Amino acid sequence: MLESIQEAVLEAVEQRHDEAVRFLAELVKAPSDNPPGDCAGHGERTARLLEGLGFVVERHPVPAAEVRARGMASLTNLIVRERFGDGPTVALNAHGDAVPPGDAWSTDPYGAEIRSGVMFGRGVAVSKSDFATYAFALLALKQLAARLDGTVELHFTYDEEAGGLLGPKWLLEQGLSKPDFAIAAGFSYGVVTAHNGCLHLEVEVQGRSAHAADPASGVDALEAASAALAALYEHRKAYAKVSSRVPGIGAPTLVVGLIEGGINTNVVPDRISFRIDRRVIPEEDVDAVEGEISKIIKRAVAGVPGAKLSVRRLLWAASFAPVAGAERLAGILAANAGRIMAEETPIHGVPLYTDARHYAAAGIPTVIYGAGPRTISEANAHRADERLRLDDLRKATKVVALSLLELLAPAS
Repeated sequence: MLESIQEAVLEAVEQRHDEAVRFLAELVKAPSDNPPGDCAGHGERTARLLEGLGFVVERHPVPAAEVRARGMASLTNLIVRERFGDGPTVALNAHGDAVPPGDAWSTDPYGAEIRSGVMFGRGVAVSKSDFATYAFALLALKQLAARLDGTVELHFTYDEEAGGLLGPKWLLEQGLSKPDFAIAAGFSYGVVTAHNGCLHLEVEVQGRSAHAADPASGVDALEAASAALAALYEHRKAYAKVSSRVPGIGAPTLVVGLIEGGINTNVVPDRISFRIDRRVIPEEDVDAVEGEISKIIKRAVAGVPGAKLSVRRLLWAASFAPVAGAERLAGILAANAGRIMAEETPIHGVPLYTDARHYAAAGIPTVIYGAGPRTISEANAHRADERLRLDDLRKATKVVALSLLELLAPAS
């Protein structure tokens, strides 16, 4: 009996695969870049597409003042609830905001072009693909005549690129959802149960401007900032000797991703700012990490008399570690992925950070799984020509549908 139900679910996914591809293409064609984070329009577009599939969609706009405080322009979170009977509630979360496309694309980043079974477009892999994965897995369950116990919720949110505080965290804090399990957007070839934290710092060095013909009358902010950067780059060499105990996470990292400042070519720069991305492995303490970085910068800047320094925390995204009960969820997904992918699917950690941490922080057993290749590099995530193999979309949808079927199976 169970085997026949499973086959019916797989057939339902297969029958609607082309429809899922068209659904995904429409999501890619609608820009939702963050920044600037004007994402309410994409949320409305998604809601209408979901309603066209027969879902009832709840729209939950975040108050404008909260959105502006997080550096975004507009944001509406979406929830779909499908209750099959008494039993656990499983939330499926993916984010619709995406980083701006940048340059060097071989195709229109909003064109959803398909070449040799691969769709190209900003957000196609991270993580608009899982809007389609989760929606069409749920549609497959709805087509069943078999009894299921429990509820499936789709949580489609729009601020992952800004930290997720107004997405999953906001939905949970507002009491809009209290799931028993959560599956968050990921890739098809691994089940993720842990990830790094991320600390963003903004460093500002202030000097005093002067004419380039008389530089000694000023204080060169760039000289002081350069000393700080050199000290940071020297310090990060030691990270190679540190490794997380969680498979797949590796060592801490530090990147200076943005530098601004100066007035003109012939003026001693009076202000330089730069931003640091420090990935924090689960074993590290964020306050100790931040204190160490601040101490290194302060010591370096002190070597330039008259330079002033400020270090400001912009973001702290906590590490994600397994919650009790997550091992069952991970095991179900890994077993079904192994069946559909025809290869062993590992359970591991990843060095990036995601919205999954918000569900885990609320005590909800959570794993990361969805459509995509083995690595973010293979997907070209956050780079030109972001891509998704459409066969991975098909397979991930089957895995999620089978896993939901197992989680919602009536007690014998």
